[in-house]
Amino acid sequence: MAMEYGQGYGGQGGPGAGFHGSADGSTGSAGQGRRPRLPAALRAPVEARSWREFGYVLLSLPVGVLVFSYAVTLLFAGSLLLVTFLGIPVLAVGLAGCRGFGVLERKMARGLLGLDIPEPEPVRARRSGATGWMGAVLKSGTSWRHLLYSVLHLPWALFSFVVAVIFWVYGWALLTYPLWFWLFPMYGGQDGLQLYGDETHSVYLDNPFEITVTALVGLLFTIATPWIVRALTQVDRVMVQGLLGPSRLVTRVVELESDRGVVVDTAAADLRRIERDLHDGAQARLVALAMDLGLAKEKLTEDPRAAARMVDEAHGEVKTALRELRDLARGIHPAVLTDRGLDAALSAVASRCVVPVRVDVDLTERPAAAIEGIVYFTVSELLQNVSKHARASGASVDVWRVENRLMLQVMDDGVGGADSGVGSGLAGLAGRLDAVDGILVVDSPVGGPTRVSAELPWRG
Repeated sequence: MAMEYGQGYGGQGGPGAGFHGSADGSTGSAGQGRRPRLPAALRAPVEARSWREFGYVLLSLPVGVLVFSYAVTLLFAGSLLLVTFLGIPVLAVGLAGCRGFGVLERKMARGLLGLDIPEPEPVRARRSGATGWMGAVLKSGTSWRHLLYSVLHLPWALFSFVVAVIFWVYGWALLTYPLWFWLFPMYGGQDGLQLYGDETHSVYLDNPFEITVTALVGLLFTIATPWIVRALTQVDRVMVQGLLGPSRLVTRVVELESDRGVVVDTAAADLRRIERDLHDGAQARLVALAMDLGLAKEKLTEDPRAAARMVDEAHGEVKTALRELRDLARGIHPAVLTDRGLDAALSAVASRCVVPVRVDVDLTERPAAAIEGIVYFTVSELLQNVSKHARASGASVDVWRVENRLMLQVMDDGVGGADSGVGSGLAGLAGRLDAVDGILVVDSPVGGPTRVSAELPWRG
C-alpha cells in the first residue's frame, strides 16, 4: 500500500495555500483589503440561492397545474375505459407521460434547488412489442410514484406559491415604501398609503415616523422571506427525492452489486498476491533447497565436509522459507486472531512496528470473524505505512464499540500529508471497508499528526 506522507498537501490550492498567519494575528497579504461579510440573515434576501428557490416556487405552480391536469385526465379516462381494451393503453401512456414530466421536475430541482437526483430505473419490458411495454409500465412502481407526485404536488405548489409571493411582495413593497409613497394622491393634505378609513376618520402612513416603521416592518419581512421559502422548498426536495428518484430497494441492490464487485476484486488481488509471494519466495527457496540437498547427497561419500557445509546452508534456507510462510499466513489470517481475538492479534502487529505503538482494545465480546479480519488487515496496513513513511516517534491503536458499530482509530505523530486520493493505498482500504458498509476517514494535515478513523458494522 502506497501512502505517501509529506506530499499531496503543500502544493498549489492545498490547505493553507494563500493564507499565512503572522505573530500578531494578522493574515498577511491574503487578508488585506478583505471586507467583513454580512451576517447570513442579512445576505439571504440578495443571495442567488434565495432567488433561485423563489423562482422554483413560481415555476412549480404552472408546471404543477399542467402535470396535475394531464395525470388526472388520463387516469380518469383510463379508469373509465378499463371495461374495454382501450383502458390499458391509456393508463400506460398516462404513466409514461408522468415519467416524462418527472424528467422536467428533476431538471428544475437540479438547476434551481441544487438537488442532484439520479435517474430512476428505466422501464424494462420482458417481452418485445407494445403489449410487453404496456405491461412493464403498469408494473413499474416508479411509474406509479411519478403519478402520485403529479397529483400531490399541485396542492403544495399552490400553498408555497401563495405564501412565498405574499411575503416576498409585501416585504419588498414595505421596505421600499419611503421611495414610492409620494405616488399616492393627496387626500386633505395627506400624501401616503391609506391604512384605514371610514366616514369619521382616516389613517395615512405619511409622516417620517410612520414611514420609517413601515420600512422596518418591510425589512423584517424581507429578511424572513428567504428562510420561509427555503423551508417550503425543503418539502419539495423531500417529495422530488422520494417520489421521482430511484427506489430505495433498487439503490440498495446497486450498492450491493458494487460492493460485490469490490469484494471479488479484493479477493482476486489477495489470491494473486499470495501466488506471487509463494512463487517468488518460499517456492523458489524450496526449489533451491531441493537442489542443494541433492548435491549434498552426491558429495556425502566423496567430500563429507562439503556435504555437511551444504546441509548447513540448506538448514538456513529452511528457516528462511518457514519464516516467509509464517509471514504469509499471518497476512492472510493469523492463528492468534482466531484463537485469542483482536487484542492479542493487534498487539502482535504493533510489536513489529519500528516505533512504539500503544494498543487499546475495549471490547467485551468478539465481533464477526469477517469484521475481525478486516480490522486486523486495516491496522496492519496502516502501521506498515507508519513504519515506512510517517517518520513518527510513536503511534496508537484504539478499538471500541458504539452500539452496533465497531470503531477503529490509528494515530501517529509523524509528518502527516497522507494522500487518500484515488489510486492510493488508503483508497483501497476505503473500498474494502465500503464493501461491508464501513467508513474510512483520513485526517492528515502537513506537519501531522495523522489520524485515520474507521467505522464498521459489528456483525458483517
